[in-house]
Amino acid sequence: MQVDVTSLSNKNVGKVDLHDSIFNLPIRSDLLHRIVRWQLAKRQSGNHKTLSVTEIRGTTAKPWNQKGSGKARAGSVRTTQFRGGAVSHGPVVRSHSFKLPKKVRSLALKTALSSKKAESKLNIIDSIDLKKPSTSELVSSFKSLGWKSVLIVTGNEIDRNFHFSIRNIPNADVISVKGINVYDILRKDILVLTKDAVEILEKRLK
Repeated sequence: MQVDVTSLSNKNVGKVDLHDSIFNLPIRSDLLHRIVRWQLAKRQSGNHKTLSVTEIRGTTAKPWNQKGSGKARAGSVRTTQFRGGAVSHGPVVRSHSFKLPKKVRSLALKTALSSKKAESKLNIIDSIDLKKPSTSELVSSFKSLGWKSVLIVTGNEIDRNFHFSIRNIPNADVISVKGINVYDILRKDILVLTKDAVEILEKRLK
């Protein structure tokens, strides 16, 4: 399919062909849900932990005789029923990540791109290169283009001036095509791809 290519000044500068195998797939919410859970699980630090009996400082002596005191028997003051003792079945340091097949991850990315295209929230621009950093000019460009919540995906390298210009704009992010992911695509309302990013994605995902 052919789509229009615009510039940051909101002018039509041509057209580009998008492959149906990448940008025109059926929308599968179950697949998108799986990949978002996978991404967020990998981000969890998993460093929450409580002390076990062996890690609690304290005497190893039996607190009182087994029989004759009238109290319940006890073998250590470091066990869970005593104040300052261990926590029973507490959390331990672990990784929350789990494996997901590469084919599933690839299909989910293509599904996310297709969902933006189906919602008419996918825009293609020719370039994001700026002569000088200027947040105010970029805000004006976004306003003319109607972009409020936007993720911009460029080629392998992000233009330095554009990076400095966009970093103070709320709800606007720029990433290279190497870091494109489903969660960031779905988190923003508008997805913008440069022509370089489209070429790289089609080579990678075809």
